[in-house]
Amino acid sequence: MSFSGIYQMETHENFESFMEAIGLPDELIQEGKDIKSISEIEQTGDHFKMTVTTGTRILTNSFTIGQETELESPTGEKVTI
Repeated sequence: MSFSGIYQMETHENFESFMEAIGLPDELIQEGKDIKSISEIEQTGDHFKMTVTTGTRILTNSFTIGQETELESPTGEKVTI
């Protein structure tokens, strides 16, 4: 099953609470609360590239299932999973 495609957010249920919980600053929460993001997923076998566009902000992360990788969070923090 392929996950490749373009997906548009339809609702923002609990958006503000979630963004507060992950540490996003209030000014960014207020900017983003009315913007619908678009996610593009490109899958090649076990490798995924995800690009999320929210307004003018673009966040791109890539990973391969079963391999350790570093991802950037919405706060700009780097996390290793």
